[in-house]
Amino acid sequence: REQAFMEKNSVAEMTSAVFDQSSMFTKCDPRVGKYMACCLMYRGDVVHKDVTMAIQAMRGKQNVQFVDWSPTGFKCGINQQGPKAVLNDEMAQTSRSVLLLSNTTAIAQTFQRINKKFDTMFAKRAFVYWYVGEGMDEGELTEAREDLLALERDYEEL
Repeated sequence: REQAFMEKNSVAEMTSAVFDQSSMFTKCDPRVGKYMACCLMYRGDVVHKDVTMAIQAMRGKQNVQFVDWSPTGFKCGINQQGPKAVLNDEMAQTSRSVLLLSNTTAIAQTFQRINKKFDTMFAKRAFVYWYVGEGMDEGELTEAREDLLALERDYEEL
């Protein structure tokens, strides 16, 4: 933990890392899709000039592509207060961090997996009795499935 505090990732390294597939909260490959919006929120020992250079470097990479109608793409925020560490936590304290909130068409991959799992379970009538017993109409389940399919198709069209 002490070693992690001493090691400092550069702003460019951190920015590149948040766009990596392993940094996503859901299993999707962001290189396949296009970004509609990105919000990068930096915390701690971060200078505006370093952020600008890191974003310029990301724009030059082929794996970060934006839809045609989003000319700027990036929104950034910098908070000079460093990230706080929780006592007796496994996470090491660090002097800087970055968070990426983005909307990408690659999320359609996740919607496809959810739809496939739903179809498998619904075909076996798994858990339907539970929802009906709680007062939900069976038609609401199929309607929710259709809504998710429409959302999936909307993302695929972009």
